[in-house]
Amino acid sequence: MNLKSFKIDKSGWELVSLGELAEEVSLRVDNPSESSHERFVGLEHFVSGELKIKKWSSTENLTSSTKAFKTGDILFARRNAYLRRASLVEFDGICSGDAFVLRENHDKVIPGFLAFVFNSNLLWDYAVSNAAGTMSTRVKWRDLANYEFLLPPKDQQAQIAELLWAMDDVVEKNLYLLEILKVLLEVKIDEYIPRQFHDTLLLNNVIKIRRGVTYSSTDYSDVDNGLPLLNLKSIGIGGGFNPDGIKFFKGEFSESHLTKENDLLVACTDLTRAGNVIGFPLDPCVYKGKQMLFTMDLIAIQANEDFLLRDFLYYVFKSKWVHWKLFAHSPGTTVLHLDSNGILKLAIPNISITKQQNMVNSLKKIEENIKKVDIKISASRSLQKSLINQVF
Repeated sequence: MNLKSFKIDKSGWELVSLGELAEEVSLRVDNPSESSHERFVGLEHFVSGELKIKKWSSTENLTSSTKAFKTGDILFARRNAYLRRASLVEFDGICSGDAFVLRENHDKVIPGFLAFVFNSNLLWDYAVSNAAGTMSTRVKWRDLANYEFLLPPKDQQAQIAELLWAMDDVVEKNLYLLEILKVLLEVKIDEYIPRQFHDTLLLNNVIKIRRGVTYSSTDYSDVDNGLPLLNLKSIGIGGGFNPDGIKFFKGEFSESHLTKENDLLVACTDLTRAGNVIGFPLDPCVYKGKQMLFTMDLIAIQANEDFLLRDFLYYVFKSKWVHWKLFAHSPGTTVLHLDSNGILKLAIPNISITKQQNMVNSLKKIEENIKKVDIKISASRSLQKSLINQVF
C-alpha cells in the first residue's frame, strides 16, 4: 500500500466501539516480588506516542499490588490522559495499577492493530474529555470502551499495519544507530581528552570569565520585542542545546552581557542534585553570528586561541572526568553553584593547536551524523503520526 492509498473510500468500513474490539483484563498480582514475573512496567516506562513498550524494571523489590499482562496486550496509562501513553507490549509481565491491560478481539482485528488506534489524536481527545478527577485525572474503561471509529476490513488492516510497522522499524533502526553514534562520541572525547596526562595546561593562564545579566520574570518579553536570552534551560543534559530553553529579554543590559563569537557558555548553576547540567557547555553554533544575551546562570569563557581553541574547550567540558571535577566545586543544598575558581584551577592536556583542530574536526563529524539521524527519526515519526491520524 502506498501513501496515496490511505485516501481511500471508507464507505465499506464498519463503525465499531473499542469495547467490541478489546476487553480489559484485571488479573491482580498482590506479591509481585514473590511472583514468577520478572518485568514490571510502571507509568515512568511509557513514552508518549511510542507504539511499543521498550523499557521496564525488575519486580524484585515491588510491594504494591499490580496487574499481569501477556505478550500482545495493549497497556493504557489511565492516569493523566493528556500525556497520551498507550503502547503494545511484546513480553509477559506485570504493570502499574494505573494502567489498563487491554486484550484484542482477534476475530475483529489483526494482532497489534489497536496500537495505531490508541495513538490517534481523536482517541486521545476523547479520552481527555472523559477523564475525571481533581489532582490527577483518570480514565475509566467503561467510558473509553464507548469510543467509536471506522474499522477497515481485515485485509486492509493488514496492509495498513504492514506500512506503519515498517515505518516503526525504520525509527527503531535509526534509534539504534543514534545510540551507537552517541557512544562513539563519548569514547572519542575520552580518547582525545584523557584523564591521565603529563603535559598540562592550567585554564587560569589561558581563559577569561565573565558573568551574564541578572533578570526577573518582569524582564521577559517575546520574539518581536526582546533579545534572545540564553539561560540554564538552554543547555541540555550533558551539554549541547535545548531549543525549548530560549527566552526573550526587554530589560537593561551592558555590552558584556552579549555573547561574543568566540565565547564558550557554560552552566554555573543546577537545580538537580545529580548535577546533570552544571559545568556542561552550550553548543557555540547557537549564537554564531547572532546577538544574544545570557543569564547569571551561565558564564562566558574566552580562551586565548594561541594555546586553546574554543571548540576544543567545548569538548573538554563535555568530557565525563572534567564534569565530575567541576561538580566537586559546586556546593549547594537545593541549588548547585559552580565556583569559578574550580574552572580556573582546572588542568587539562596541553595539546598543540594543530592536533586540537584535527580532534575538533573528527568530533564535529560525529555530531553532524548524530544530528542527521535525529532529523530522520523526527521526520519518520511525524509521517507515521500523520498517517495514523489520516486513517483513524
